[in-house]
Amino acid sequence: MLFFQRKDKSLLQAIEDAEYTVLDTETTGIDPQKDSIVSFGAVKMKGGRIDIGSSIYRLINPSRGINHSSIVIHGITPSDVAEEPLIDAVLPELAGYCGNNLIIGHFISLDLKFINRELKRIGRTPLKNHLVDTCRIYEWLKSNEGSFSRHYSGRRDDLDLFSLAREYDVPFAEGHNALGDAFITAQLFQKFLSRLPGSGVKTVQDLLRIGKA
Repeated sequence: MLFFQRKDKSLLQAIEDAEYTVLDTETTGIDPQKDSIVSFGAVKMKGGRIDIGSSIYRLINPSRGINHSSIVIHGITPSDVAEEPLIDAVLPELAGYCGNNLIIGHFISLDLKFINRELKRIGRTPLKNHLVDTCRIYEWLKSNEGSFSRHYSGRRDDLDLFSLAREYDVPFAEGHNALGDAFITAQLFQKFLSRLPGSGVKTVQDLLRIGKA
């Protein structure tokens, strides 16, 4: 009974007080059953404050080769990761970094499929953190009638991270990097957090209702 009381209490926490881990991965492809993680990056947030000093970034020597099409996207070559550790050595560090925080990401469910597959493979418990997708929050805000939505015109089909960053004036450099993308996502989430209470999204439970992955 006490477990459920604690769980309910955390869900009622104000979004301005909650602790978040914003996460991104780069992989050899998009199939969690066939492809591998080549890097991950994450940064922590307490409410809308980004803790840049506590960020984490790791390059990983994948169990599968890196094909040309993925190199074009993230720029990580076989020589870049030849001397880097295998995923087995660094994934527990990421799990510890995430702790019990809500995990935030852009299309975050795909990242977690890769991570949890590897955690299961090495005999570790998969991450069971609540996941919040910034794309889902964006879509909710765009469809929600209110003062926030009036600042932005029309619904867009290009929902990638860079397109939304450009729309919300979040600065970024061209090219994918797991930590860089996590930081872009954190800034995007930061902008959403500042406006969500005015649209009735005030607690973690409310946030999961509109953005759960």
